[in-house]
Amino acid sequence: MNLSFDLSTSNGSETYDVVIIGGGPAGATAAIYTARAALKTLVLDKGLTAGALGITAKIANYPGITGEISGADLLQRMRAQAESFGATFVQDRVQAVDLTGETKIIYGNTGTFHTRAVIIATGSMGRGQRVKGEDKLLGRGVSYCATCDAAFFRGKDVVVAGNSDEAVEEALFLTRFVNHLTLISPTPELKVPEHLRADIFAQPNVQVILGASPREILGEERVEGVRIARRGQGEEILPASGAFIYLQGGIPITDFLQGQLEITNTGCLLVDKEFQTALPGVFAVGDVLCNHVKQAVVAAAEGAVAGMAVEKSLHGRQQIAVDWSK
Repeated sequence: MNLSFDLSTSNGSETYDVVIIGGGPAGATAAIYTARAALKTLVLDKGLTAGALGITAKIANYPGITGEISGADLLQRMRAQAESFGATFVQDRVQAVDLTGETKIIYGNTGTFHTRAVIIATGSMGRGQRVKGEDKLLGRGVSYCATCDAAFFRGKDVVVAGNSDEAVEEALFLTRFVNHLTLISPTPELKVPEHLRADIFAQPNVQVILGASPREILGEERVEGVRIARRGQGEEILPASGAFIYLQGGIPITDFLQGQLEITNTGCLLVDKEFQTALPGVFAVGDVLCNHVKQAVVAAAEGAVAGMAVEKSLHGRQQIAVDWSK
């Protein structure tokens, strides 16, 4: 089952009832509830395997699913259900937000989105430690957005680091512009659907190096190369003019908030019993919370509560409406 994403750009003229940042089990379930409640719902997500559920090989304890199912397949079912109720999924990386006004503004790579309410469901696969040289050369050859910066690397050699849908899809976009692209995966295989794996290996100007990690991005004024370490083979330097980083880690992803919400000393967001943060109309669910038990069913339950709480908030009611048909 393949899930299509809308890659169109918003010009900011359209306002949504709710924008959900993150399309994992928490975000997708929230979308089911908000869209089912006839709220205009947009989900911004980096890709099917950008989160913990999407890269889980086998799940056998999700209620209602007999036997084993991959995390990606389970997530696709959730997203398809949300889409059937009218939710729109856009593949995008959120770079910044303005959550302080009555209308919230979300700044993504593909456009700017306006909304009455926000649900943050970004998970906890953010990176805490940067690659040496990454911060120094950011904007001078280091990038996190191929669709934004690919034209600057026309005819040049680049390195893409990552093993997720996002990394491979961005690499495929870059192949239209660059001379040669080296994709380095920190794992022995790419954690992407078969069609993406086949696409990237079929590109004539792509080399895929599995089981390798970037150790340093080299250069003084501009990126000149990437020093990588292969498992069991030592280190080598790949000459390159660009380095696109899509690596994953284990901390809550909150950098795009830019201090607008309080974060605990462990990097998590704080919410009330209905998963609303200190800012009215802004909710958070899933692995981005400190007290969250990291199970897909728990994340889905939190998404359901937040989705109903958003509906209550936007309609000015005091209590969440319980509708068993939902």
